[in-house]
Amino acid sequence: MDSAGVPLDTASIISTALEGILYGFSVLMFMGTMWASIYRKPDANRPIALAAILLLILSTAHLVIDIIRLEHGFVTYRDTFPGGPLGFFQDISQPTFVTKNLIYALQTMIGDGVVIYRCYVVWQSIWVIILPSLLWCGSSVAAILAPYYASQATGGNIYTNQTAQWIPALFVLTLSTNLISSGLLVYRIWSIERRVARKRVTNGPMMPIVHVLIDAAIMYSAALLTILICFVCANNAQYIMLDMIMPIISIAFCMVLIRLTPRQSSTPSYLPTYSTEINERERRYSQQYPMKPLQVHVSQWTHNDGISGVESDGEQL
Repeated sequence: MDSAGVPLDTASIISTALEGILYGFSVLMFMGTMWASIYRKPDANRPIALAAILLLILSTAHLVIDIIRLEHGFVTYRDTFPGGPLGFFQDISQPTFVTKNLIYALQTMIGDGVVIYRCYVVWQSIWVIILPSLLWCGSSVAAILAPYYASQATGGNIYTNQTAQWIPALFVLTLSTNLISSGLLVYRIWSIERRVARKRVTNGPMMPIVHVLIDAAIMYSAALLTILICFVCANNAQYIMLDMIMPIISIAFCMVLIRLTPRQSSTPSYLPTYSTEINERERRYSQQYPMKPLQVHVSQWTHNDGISGVESDGEQL
C-alpha cells in the first residue's frame, strides 16, 4: 500500500517542530506539578510523582531521538542512503525508529496504567478495573510487538510490513482503556458529588475535578483517534500525530495532578478518599445547622363541675 499525504521527510520536520512546542508546554506543566506536590502537598504520593518524572524523561528522550533522526536523514546519510532522505525516513528498521517507538510503548503503558490506578483508588474495588487491566495488557503486548516486527523488516513501508497488523490493535486497545477508565472515574466522582450536593446549596468542589478529567480524556482520545484514522487511510500525517502524542500524554497527566494536589487530604493515596470527605462534609453540615430544642405544646380539654376549658402543657424534646 502506497502512503498518501505529506512526504515522509516533510512530515519528519513538521512532527519534530510541533513535538518540540508541545514538549515546552509539558515541561511547564511538570514544573507546576512538582511545585504543587512539594509546596502544597509535601506528603504527596511518591509513585505518582515518580510517574510524572518518568513521563518527562521519556518525552525528552523521544524528542532527542527525533532530532538525531533529522540529522541522520538530512545530513549524515543524505547522499549515501538509497533513496536519499525520503528513503531513510521510510525505512522502519532504522535503530532510531525502533527506539523511538519503544519509548512510545513505555509512555503509553505508564500513562494508561496511571489512569487505571486512579480508577481503582476512587472505586476501591479490584473488580471495576478488571476490564481496563485486560485491555492494558493487550495494548502493552501490541506496543512491544510493533517495534519488534519493525526491526525485522527488510523492505517496504510501515503499511505493508507485518507491523501494520499490530499498530491498529495498539491504538484501539489504548483508546478503549482510556475511555473506559476515565468514564468509570468520572462517573464515580460525579455520583459521590451528587449525593453530597443534596445537603448544601452551593456548588461542590469536586465538579471542577470532573471537568479536568473529561478534558484530559478528550484531548488524549482525540489524538489517538486521529492517529488510528490516518493509519487506516495510509496517510503520513499519522507520523506527525504520533510524535505529538508523547508530550500530550505528559500534559494530560500533569493537568489532572495539578488540579488534584491542592485538594488532597492527609491520606497517602493519590486521589482523596471520597468516603472520608463525605463524612467530613456531613459533620460540618451538622455543625453549621445544629439541632435545636423543640418546644411541643399539648392541648387537652378538661371538665370540672360542669365548666369546660383548655389546658396547655409545654415540653422540650
